[in-house]
Amino acid sequence: MPLASLVHQYLAAFKAKYAAQLLPSHLSGLDAIRRCRTPDAGEIVLRCTECAEPLRQHRSCGHRSCPQCQNHEASRWLERQQAKLLPVEYFMVTFTLPYELRALAWCHQTVIYNILFATVSSTLKDFGLNPKHLGADIGMTAVLHTHSRQLDYHPHIHVIVPGGGVDKARRQWKKNKDKYLFNEFALAKVFRARCLEAMNEAGLSIPGNLPDKWVVNCKPVGKGKPALEYLSLYLYRGVISEKNIVANQDGKVTFKYVEGGTGKTQYRTLKGEDFLWLVLQHVLPKGFRRVRDYGFLQGNAKKLLSLVQLVLQVVIAASTPRPRPVFKCPKCQSPMQILGFIRPAWQSG
Repeated sequence: MPLASLVHQYLAAFKAKYAAQLLPSHLSGLDAIRRCRTPDAGEIVLRCTECAEPLRQHRSCGHRSCPQCQNHEASRWLERQQAKLLPVEYFMVTFTLPYELRALAWCHQTVIYNILFATVSSTLKDFGLNPKHLGADIGMTAVLHTHSRQLDYHPHIHVIVPGGGVDKARRQWKKNKDKYLFNEFALAKVFRARCLEAMNEAGLSIPGNLPDKWVVNCKPVGKGKPALEYLSLYLYRGVISEKNIVANQDGKVTFKYVEGGTGKTQYRTLKGEDFLWLVLQHVLPKGFRRVRDYGFLQGNAKKLLSLVQLVLQVVIAASTPRPRPVFKCPKCQSPMQILGFIRPAWQSG
């Protein structure tokens, strides 16, 4: 069920109920989803390369929260990450912000999210450098999620970590020999202390009812590819797939999700305006990077990654960038050439 149709149907009720909570980023995402692939988004002027058939197509909005857009970008990101995969065991470490801090995170999203990335990466890096654990520089890919499976506000960071690291002093690769990466409780203790210290330094008002123990989950994920595929689902296309929106009746919307503990499919029904808020509250601040690489996996460490791949005898296959999907001619199915773009009337004045 198209999300855009739900936006059109419940827009007035949504703004009436949530106007005081809407941020500029929410309004921008709402507007993009509403206009996507409609006359309000403008047009692409095309011509067939074989039969010269002309065609005009409504443009996509390109917003990273629109479920109709950015599939190409998600595929490209997954390809880039797969090119970095090593023949070692991988682990997924999940750091969760406790419930008592979610209201604070909502009011100071950019600050809190940056603190999460900084403290998560520094905690894992220092555990890797500790001789008692690994004694090496590790690489990692961290992805921010702000939603639970039921789409409630639930900020947490997933980190994919290869089971090994670079010992720069000895100039060698050190492989993780245990079935687990680091102790979850020790990670959580350090993560909590560093988060609270960073929040205090930022001048934030921290509530006094915080739990003494925070939650960090660390589990093996095999060779890493399935975990990367899971993370790629929510990078560029919003928090819900349109195929999971299953009903819209009597002013209420129903969507399905997979329950984490049992793996069973569950259903949740809300008023239309409440469903829109559930989705749009996860639109990130403008320009914020949801995914970040660290250690020998970051962009400026390509030489070091190449050396690691050489040591581990990784066969690097020649690859070409994934081409963008092309428009097909409705008559002869040949590729169509883009001649230009027409701005929508509201932009043209």
